[in-house]
Amino acid sequence: MFATPAYAQAAGGAASAFTSFIPLILIFAIMYFLLIRPQQKKLKQHKAMVSALRRGDQVITQGGLIGKVTKVKEGEELEVEIADGVKVRVVQGTIAQVISKTEPASS
Repeated sequence: MFATPAYAQAAGGAASAFTSFIPLILIFAIMYFLLIRPQQKKLKQHKAMVSALRRGDQVITQGGLIGKVTKVKEGEELEVEIADGVKVRVVQGTIAQVISKTEPASS
């Protein structure tokens, strides 16, 4: 009815040590495909969107301001006109969405 200590010790080994790590490996793989990979893809798309900003684009900032890009300054800064004659400086990373893109000037 009861297992003796000799039988309990004989069941262990290298194979059981490997099988105990299989759930951890599966959890990490699931977390990678469900959380890490989509977040990296979204970050890459945001960087591409921000780097493609140019004068005349209408944007929404993360703070909820809607305006038109009047100047793309060097570094991580934009000048956005939110009303007639009201221009604010905005960090490029805070642009949440581009509402309308301007077409490049034809040459």
